[in-house]
Amino acid sequence: MRDPFPFPPIPALSRAIAPLAERLSMPTLPYHIHEVAAAALLYTFIQTVVSPVLSNRLFPRFYPRHDRAKKANWDTHVVSLVQSLLINGIALWVMFFDDERNAMDYEQRVWGYTGACGLVQALAAGYFVWDLGITLLNLDIFGLGLLAHAVSALAVYTFGFRPYLNYYSPTFILYELSTPFLNIHWFFDKLNMTGSKPQLYNGIALLVTFFLCRIVWGTWQSAVVYVDMWHALRRPPSAEYLAAAFADPSTADDPDRNPLFFVARASGAEPVPLWLTLIYLASNLVLNTLNWHWYFKMIKAVRKRFEPPKPGKREALPAEAVPRTKVSAVEDKVTTTVRHRRAPSIEDVVPDSEELREGTIQ
Repeated sequence: MRDPFPFPPIPALSRAIAPLAERLSMPTLPYHIHEVAAAALLYTFIQTVVSPVLSNRLFPRFYPRHDRAKKANWDTHVVSLVQSLLINGIALWVMFFDDERNAMDYEQRVWGYTGACGLVQALAAGYFVWDLGITLLNLDIFGLGLLAHAVSALAVYTFGFRPYLNYYSPTFILYELSTPFLNIHWFFDKLNMTGSKPQLYNGIALLVTFFLCRIVWGTWQSAVVYVDMWHALRRPPSAEYLAAAFADPSTADDPDRNPLFFVARASGAEPVPLWLTLIYLASNLVLNTLNWHWYFKMIKAVRKRFEPPKPGKREALPAEAVPRTKVSAVEDKVTTTVRHRRAPSIEDVVPDSEELREGTIQ
């Protein structure tokens, strides 16, 4: 499929990036550099203009105007919400309607390219350009962990311009299907709606989408891409295969209709470098490990709400059984809690904000 971005490449920008793209063996980067720049500028505009203006108008009592750290956190959640909705919608559309992508075999999944997959990759790279910039400017707020995340994610999506695993760019973007619900959960907390029914329903959607997209879909697709990467280390496209790919003169010189156009023009039919495979393998393993870690944190939070008190813990006595002068404030609070303890309900399956955010879910 041709790149569906409504604006064509900017010739001056493509020429400016071409020497660097050639040095880094990224021949598709000049085709998409305007989209990377547009995405980074869009998210910067949302963070610096749209979020402050709309948040002040819609939530004047809650938007933090004077606390730099809280304001930066709020604005980045707005950007994250917009980005996840946008990139998920585009990725799903590409997966359903890019016929060239859907017809790809093993060689094309690794070395192939379509303009639509390149767009998904470019928009993701643009977001992580913005993410890296905002993290560096506010390193005291976001910390080294988020800096490492931004650097590694940007590196992975940038190396895709070789092209490498272009087919999988929309596949792994679908990790982000749970991100809108996570951001909405965060905003419910800030709007004093913690424990409300809307937050309950959103929390259930968060747990379900996180499990289906990051655990089930993510683990399955990781196994698929590992197999492709393993074969790519040893078995590049054969000369006969490439000859067949360029046999039709009506498509041979058209990058939008010949998925292997950049293989012949760039590095030729060579195995994928080991260092590149290791970068992708390490990044994917780290991401999947974090996903499982975060999900078990959620399960632990759910179980904690239903577990009975551990044996040996002091039972709270009725207040009238103890002289009032000897009931401390803490004991009084425990007594009240035990006396009014409610039966478990569906609300217990939604971890609270601190439990969800023990790790930074991206």
